[in-house]
Amino acid sequence: MLLTDEAPMATRADPAFRADVLAGLRLPQKAIPARWFYDRRGSELFEEITALPEYYPTRAETAILHTICPELVGAVGEGVAVVEFGSGSSVKTPIVLNCIEPAAYVPIDISGDFLRSSSATLAKQFPGLPVLPVEADFMKPVPLPAEVADMPKLGFFPGSTIGNMEPQAATTLLAAMRDWLGEGALLLIGIDRIKDTAVLTAAYDDAAGVTAAFNLNLLERINRELNGNVPIDAFVHEARWNDDAARIEMHLKAVRDIRFTIDGHDLSMTAGETIHTENSHKYSDRDARLLLRAGGWTPRQQWCGTDGAFCVILAEARPLPIAP
Repeated sequence: MLLTDEAPMATRADPAFRADVLAGLRLPQKAIPARWFYDRRGSELFEEITALPEYYPTRAETAILHTICPELVGAVGEGVAVVEFGSGSSVKTPIVLNCIEPAAYVPIDISGDFLRSSSATLAKQFPGLPVLPVEADFMKPVPLPAEVADMPKLGFFPGSTIGNMEPQAATTLLAAMRDWLGEGALLLIGIDRIKDTAVLTAAYDDAAGVTAAFNLNLLERINRELNGNVPIDAFVHEARWNDDAARIEMHLKAVRDIRFTIDGHDLSMTAGETIHTENSHKYSDRDARLLLRAGGWTPRQQWCGTDGAFCVILAEARPLPIAP
């Protein structure tokens, strides 16, 4: 049962997208926020990435969710509204919805087309479940639907998406989630662990080139939506492990000197210069728990894969303590 008043809209330039691109491409280290990966094509490519042999997080998290279902039912209780930050994955979201049988499902995503498509699919799969999609950037305040106002809430934030943010931004987002979901709410979150560098790098630079296409699609989107003429063939995808920051970085590297325009603005890059497009931070056990506590969430239970490479944590928004 899909409940939405929104009709599909033609692609149009988002002013925030334009502002972020133009500002980011004028920085000494050029950078564009990773949230702009997710137009419809970008979302589709990411779904392909999750099925790649090198991309272990989806397999690891899916196996954990299947395993913990009996415990999760008792821990979450009945009548909850599941609020997912990011459009529902065709793999992981049904596991949670089947497991706890919620009273409502609220997916939040910045990509309207993908959100509507995934919501419609889940509404068919769960015909008795109210599906209430919210098209929004969850890095900004998100008003939840009135239908779930009085329901207990379970936030669902899989895929170690929290790792895409700088720790300060991650803490800010976790605190915002706490405010939106309310005291007493629960949060089920996937967090990736630090591991062998070769395994990490391969997960973000697969042999089939799907991650490269995902990264380069950002330039395609700029050309399409912002009247750009960025030469796509002048860039290559690059994945790097930054040990000091404990993160994988994705870059778009210029292979030659180039000049181009975006929305009438003249821009240029030299050979070897990069656009930093994504981070994926990896956390130790203690760091993950500290991050959650800094955002106002108290870890209650933790489940990790057999190799400990990926973990799912259930945390609770308890009353905030008064520091001694």
